[in-house]
Amino acid sequence: MATLDRMDMGLRALHLLEGQRMAQRLYGEVIATQVVKPGRSEEEVDNRIALIARELFGIRSGLVGRRFVRSGPNTVVGGRWPERVIGAQDLVVLDFEPLLAPYETGFARTVALGDDPLGRRLLDDLAAVAAGARAAFRADDSLTGRELHARVRDLAAGTGRHTGSWHCGRLTGTAPVGHAEAVRPEVFIGPDNDLPLRRTLAEGWRAHWILQVHLVDGCGGRSAVHAELLDLA
Repeated sequence: MATLDRMDMGLRALHLLEGQRMAQRLYGEVIATQVVKPGRSEEEVDNRIALIARELFGIRSGLVGRRFVRSGPNTVVGGRWPERVIGAQDLVVLDFEPLLAPYETGFARTVALGDDPLGRRLLDDLAAVAAGARAAFRADDSLTGRELHARVRDLAAGTGRHTGSWHCGRLTGTAPVGHAEAVRPEVFIGPDNDLPLRRTLAEGWRAHWILQVHLVDGCGGRSAVHAELLDLA
């Protein structure tokens, strides 16, 4: 394999950033046009978002391999989840990872409907944990996956929450999985990754990471998710 140069590295970073820019624009359009509404089914919102993605970027829904809208109790369901109608006080997770598949990255946000103060507080806690994780990453050039994972768990505990996944992020280009036993620990921000996050991979690429913070409200039976590029943001 030819040695990768700075131009190769730069082009890959630009490719990842373009995916994030598209996701941010898509999310902004979804919010501005009030696509996520009580009374609409998750499938209907899926279809409306896919249509906006096609209009904005030429992405066709046939290229999307899985659904990307979860609401209420479906936010804590792993794997496939049952179809439901979005409720007036729901939290709704929008995970654009399927739409970003060609860009090998991920992006997720959680929308709070209605005026439920507990739901709003969960989103505030989510934002605080994500910001704390990013600050920890920026403060330590030698930070390992294990160390950042522990930091996220501590931050979540400080809000009175717990995390809803065994990891809190993954290497760009790595497919999300459900169980720690099925993965190589070095490609996830998890408890068994003792390698520095800032490193050059065996293939010659600089490692770029997606931060994924998943907080669970145990009493309310729901959760909230925040995901985006970690090291390029």
